[in-house]
Amino acid sequence: MARRAEPLHSWDLTPAEAIRLQSQLSREVIVEDALGPVRRVAGVDVGFEDGGAVTRAAVVVLEFPALTFVTSALARAPTCFPYVPGLLSFRELPAVLQAFDQLHEQAAGRADMMPDLVLCDGQGIAHPRRLGIASHLGLWLDLPTIGVGKSRLVGTHEEVPPEKGAWSPLMHRGERIGAVLRTRAGVSPVFVSAGHRVSLETAIDYVLACTTRWRLPETTRAAHNLASRR
Repeated sequence: MARRAEPLHSWDLTPAEAIRLQSQLSREVIVEDALGPVRRVAGVDVGFEDGGAVTRAAVVVLEFPALTFVTSALARAPTCFPYVPGLLSFRELPAVLQAFDQLHEQAAGRADMMPDLVLCDGQGIAHPRRLGIASHLGLWLDLPTIGVGKSRLVGTHEEVPPEKGAWSPLMHRGERIGAVLRTRAGVSPVFVSAGHRVSLETAIDYVLACTTRWRLPETTRAAHNLASRR
């Protein structure tokens, strides 16, 4: 798994500075397929402790397509950015990156323990400034990422047909920013968007391939269970 040699930016930012940075970084996001063979997928989820004072980030790696457990990491870090809708990656990513650092340490150079693709519980480019947490993380790690949100942050869409695999485009300011995807028949859809180095069509395929009998992909479910565990 690649990672930038230098940090992408400082985390010591005001909300106004973070908004400006998002607009700049969004120009670096690649929404075309630039990924190799996917043998392992990872899920990322974040929770909070002590009334929000501590951020708890979980990363779980699964074999693909079997979706069997490979390894996981859980990191805790002080929460140093306020809750601001549209800026959640600045609040959550410092702990997520610590969890990925733990994965690197556990793997000790073993590529067979590291993910080739990451599914984030959140948005990719389906974001007002096209830089949700999945896109932000993908730029930091130089890794293909997909956003899988449980709710809509921005955009409009037509009604999604009821069968599994059906989807409707998520549109914002005349641009297709994602897909509203039915992962289980008759159940509320999820909001899928390209994070980084993945096209929307490929993102949809991988989300469906990672989804079994539940609404959410197994990557998200595994990471949420770890992030929520005390």
